[in-house]
Amino acid sequence: MQNLKKYLLLSIVSLAFVSCSSDDDNPAANNVTLEFNNTFKNATIVLGNAASASATANTSAAGQVHHFSELKYVISNIRLVKDNGDEVPYNVNDLDKGATVIDQAKTATLSYVLSNVPSATYKQIKFGLGIKPEQNTLDQVRFPNFYAGAGANDTEMMWEWGSGYRFTKVEGFYDADNKAMSIHTGSTMEGTAPNYTQGVNAYRDITLNLTTNAVVGSKAPKIKIKADFDKLLSGKANTITLSTGTGMNDNATPNIHTAAQMVKFVDNLGGNASSDITGMFSVTSVEN
Repeated sequence: MQNLKKYLLLSIVSLAFVSCSSDDDNPAANNVTLEFNNTFKNATIVLGNAASASATANTSAAGQVHHFSELKYVISNIRLVKDNGDEVPYNVNDLDKGATVIDQAKTATLSYVLSNVPSATYKQIKFGLGIKPEQNTLDQVRFPNFYAGAGANDTEMMWEWGSGYRFTKVEGFYDADNKAMSIHTGSTMEGTAPNYTQGVNAYRDITLNLTTNAVVGSKAPKIKIKADFDKLLSGKANTITLSTGTGMNDNATPNIHTAAQMVKFVDNLGGNASSDITGMFSVTSVEN
């Protein structure tokens, strides 16, 4: 009987060891957190109205002072790239599960959790600034959660006049007399319903190298991403001076909705989709 007890105990220990070894060799899927830090150069942006002394005062490459009172943008079409180059898409066809509005006024939105990411070692992250053309319709039936969140009164990430979403929404003021600044970007549609055709494609696909590989499995990494809104007026593509009026070159408000002016901001924030595929974004660290 004593020998039988020893045998059973040894068997249990052996099974436990094999089980632990198997778990270590084949760890389960885990979460990855994307943490966004919206900055002007290296300083985190502080929002405020024209009378606020606490709002960050920013100076563009052209020497123009401006402040932000509202700052929002849409992230979608997220993919993680393994160290062997394989892409792992994250709910890329479901805006409810794979897209979000980053809102500087709402701290909770600055961290976006990707759940059940397959166990692997990842070297890059890709995502869209905005929504790819085939999904850029106000579809309350397919994506009720994203539709509701984007259309909420304090979010307002839908065009009033069009069929799609705003991709970025920046409000504020500029110059010493605090003139209004209202910069909205997003893809435009031409024609009439239901026969719309693509006008300006403001969607930009971002590709970022990680500072160190993200190891998913036994660990749940956090990828910290900086969005530098100095690029709004002082991007790689364009140095922009804000002006308010009704001419074709006035761009602060409301003529930003004209395609020629909007694309300049899109190329600064999201890159030009060819020589610049990072835009205002960069990875600052990876915490494994």
